Amino acid sequence: MPSEGPVLPIHNGAAGAEQQDSLRVKYQWLAVYFFFNLALTIYNKAVLGNFPFPYILTGIHTLCGTIGCLYFYMKGAFTLTTLSDRENITLFLFSLLYTINIAISNVSLNLVTVPFHQIVRAMTPFFTVIIYVIGYRKVYSYMTYVSLIPVVAGVGFATAGDYYFTPMGFILTLLGAFLAALKTVATNRVQTGRLRLSPLELLFRMSPLAFIQCLIYAYFTGEIASLQDYWHGSMTSNMLFKLFLNGAIAFGLNVVSFTANKKTGALTMTVAANVKQILTVVLAILFFNLAVTPLNAVGIALTLAGGAWYAKVELENKQRNATPAVNHLSKDKDEVPLKA
Repeated sequence: MPSEGPVLPIHNGAAGAEQQDSLRVKYQWLAVYFFFNLALTIYNKAVLGNFPFPYILTGIHTLCGTIGCLYFYMKGAFTLTTLSDRENITLFLFSLLYTINIAISNVSLNLVTVPFHQIVRAMTPFFTVIIYVIGYRKVYSYMTYVSLIPVVAGVGFATAGDYYFTPMGFILTLLGAFLAALKTVATNRVQTGRLRLSPLELLFRMSPLAFIQCLIYAYFTGEIASLQDYWHGSMTSNMLFKLFLNGAIAFGLNVVSFTANKKTGALTMTVAANVKQILTVVLAILFFNLAVTPLNAVGIALTLAGGAWYAKVELENKQRNATPAVNHLSKDKDEVPLKA
């Protein structure tokens, strides 16, 4: 029989400190996510200027993801979960969702102007809320809904410009925003739901499938045929190094993105994606002398303020939800006996 151990106090302050540490970790992962996302966005822009094959570039990203995960698997960083046929099909559909989301985004961009594409994609947080409310019966606070308004509207002001679109372009852009939300929700569910796959295992299982799908799409869009001419006429060792480095950054971003999604939630990640758009505009202003109108400046400030407001609302909601659990654990003198 185990003996009685000492009585260890559990104070409200200690629980609050533990919760703050958890939130601090979440914000640290979001900060790393911003760094990798901005780095890859700027690097992609530079690489695609001399390597105009977006689907092949995405294929390089998934290939580097496969190689990177294989390295960590051989080092024992993670183990593979035994999955049923149904679960393997779920992961195949998940990888297909990633590839289709990229394809829809690129196709729609050719049918609409960039400002219109950005403002529609900025609506992804609203689509995420709709998916959770309808699909999972999740309830959000009133202030959460309100805080999303400046996050979305600010992107519209910051990227204000020529809003032109074809009917098909409008439909595909709207579909792309919905698929982006669905992809983010699915990423979170695969890691926190019944499967509970680690970020590295999820990336390891998804990357080879996505790589094959990217090659198929590159073939039907003519990129592979064009790459043959490029390889013999323009490919250099310097470009090969840039492509490898680009793939390495993409691998880092995928690991960080999956981990941040698991720790913070799908809605927070879509809000972070909107804030990332604004930070990209800010970097363009600083390093590429991008001209900014007063309306653009208002949009930048609005999105950044909205992102901070959303973070504050989520923090208050988590603290409010944690209070009953703390009260349940606490007794008259804020202590609970723990058995050895």
